[in-house]
Amino acid sequence: MKEGIHPEYHKVLYVDSATGEEWVSRSTMTSKEKREVDGEEMPVVKLEISSVSHPFWTGKMRNLDADGKIERFNKRWGKKK
Repeated sequence: MKEGIHPEYHKVLYVDSATGEEWVSRSTMTSKEKREVDGEEMPVVKLEISSVSHPFWTGKMRNLDADGKIERFNKRWGKKK
């Protein structure tokens, strides 16, 4: 390998924002937020979704419809009563 052209590969703490699940892995990603785990300080990378919370892997579908888009669609294009 050539010296100086590859990013640093180090331990990273991943946090799934949907479930709060945490695990340590290795990556080239970094962040300003750091946390100490088992006496070792490492960057914290927050994920919106991972295999822990993804509906495909969990088998649980979630409907997030804060804006009422589904109701608007059904009202506009759904079956007429």
